[in-house]
Amino acid sequence: MDCPVTAAIDVIGGKWKVVILYHLRDNTLRFGELRKRIPKITQKMLTQQLRELEANHLIVRKVYAEVPPRVEYTSTPIADELRPIMDMLCAWGERHKKLLQSAE
Repeated sequence: MDCPVTAAIDVIGGKWKVVILYHLRDNTLRFGELRKRIPKITQKMLTQQLRELEANHLIVRKVYAEVPPRVEYTSTPIADELRPIMDMLCAWGERHKKLLQSAE
């Protein structure tokens, strides 16, 4: 029997997916805007992660018929279900960062 945690990590695991979803919550962003918000991610990796998130129905990619083409990304309702988990991760990250700073 598959572990439910494994199923979740298969969809949102890795270094960047949760970060991307965090930036897309309450926002519709273009590719360049995501790159600015996540400066350490490469263009290739961002493209790959966005494709995987779209394939798993966590984001929607909308292409506008303009020149130059405009593409926007929005989180889906199923991704929005992760909001409480992301809020908890943010709070934990802040506490952990402070703990590390106080230990220096």
